[in-house]
Amino acid sequence: MLQLKPIPNIVSERQLPVVNSYNEWDPLKEVIVGCVEGAVVPKLEPALLTNTSPQNLWFFQKYGGQPFPQELVEAASKELNEFCQVLEAEGVTVRRPDRIDFSQTYKTPDFEASGFYATMPRDVLIVVGNEIIEAPMAWRSRFFEYRAYRSLMVEYLRRGAKWTPAPKPSMSDEFYDLEYATKPIDQRYALTEKGQFVTGELEPSFDAADIVRFGRDLFVQRSHVTNEIGITWLKRHLGDQFRVHVVKFPDLNPMHIDASLVPLRPGLALVNPARRCIQTELFKKAGWELVDAAPSTLPDNWPMYMCSSWVCMNILSLDPETIFVEKQEEPMQKLLKDLGFKVIPVDFRHVYTFGGSFHCVTCDVRRDGQLEEYGFTEPLEEDELEG
Repeated sequence: MLQLKPIPNIVSERQLPVVNSYNEWDPLKEVIVGCVEGAVVPKLEPALLTNTSPQNLWFFQKYGGQPFPQELVEAASKELNEFCQVLEAEGVTVRRPDRIDFSQTYKTPDFEASGFYATMPRDVLIVVGNEIIEAPMAWRSRFFEYRAYRSLMVEYLRRGAKWTPAPKPSMSDEFYDLEYATKPIDQRYALTEKGQFVTGELEPSFDAADIVRFGRDLFVQRSHVTNEIGITWLKRHLGDQFRVHVVKFPDLNPMHIDASLVPLRPGLALVNPARRCIQTELFKKAGWELVDAAPSTLPDNWPMYMCSSWVCMNILSLDPETIFVEKQEEPMQKLLKDLGFKVIPVDFRHVYTFGGSFHCVTCDVRRDGQLEEYGFTEPLEEDELEG
């Protein structure tokens, strides 16, 4: 049985700061929702090339550096706007990023690229308590993505929040294994099992979406965009108040944890049956039940260029009893209802095409809750810097 343990010296709900979020399920009060307008297809680069299925290469080769096809943008924009209306009807304050011209080419001393989008704030921003951390992402096309959120970050800072941009990597050729994507699949599997990915350990790097929050305990995966030294930076930055655990999944192309491990409420989490967490016993020992997510109903011919159909488990909790789920994902809805949740169905398949779903397109700025422990007692691993 999971035992909740409140952390002492936490302010009352009345005094909660403007930025306040410790987990993925407390009642949602304010959220940033991404925008798809201005989205540009990224040019092929080392990390993107590694995370792209061979059958999708044509899309990036044909459209790289150009705006996404307008019909895709319009369909996804309609769904995002309707989602915002649903959130507001539930009493949630919705914020949107600034519109940025991502088609502009930029050049640093180490590389040249054009941009991507501001559709997935979960990738670049993570809230831990009253602090917003900007992630130092590993795709060159995302180097300046933070600019779309800069005015919001300044506003939250002025209103009392902590705001920390993590140090950005140079993204030089030396930062990547440039030959990684060309290696045979069996060799790549062997490399991921040994902890070797397209990104090396030259400088810290992580995507915020590779982290999932369980109160005091945060779980993060080493992936093609999150390296060991990036995890070390996160551990040292957060200090003793939080514990950062590294978890692994049997995945050829690991990138973003929120389609592999999704906590629903204290003691209950969804897991991906196609790549179950290696450290399952850690959760069971802490009193957590891990439930297999239901497979997607997405048609095989649906345009998906940057993620798999398991994005269906990329849900968003409104509170511990209520969850947003894609409207046509009926097996997932039934599963959650059987687990005792109220489900709010929202059309979101056109957003899928851009590489994410409800969790990806949001950053929960404020939830009504406080820092608690949820049964995990494993000590932190020793810091090990490689390279």
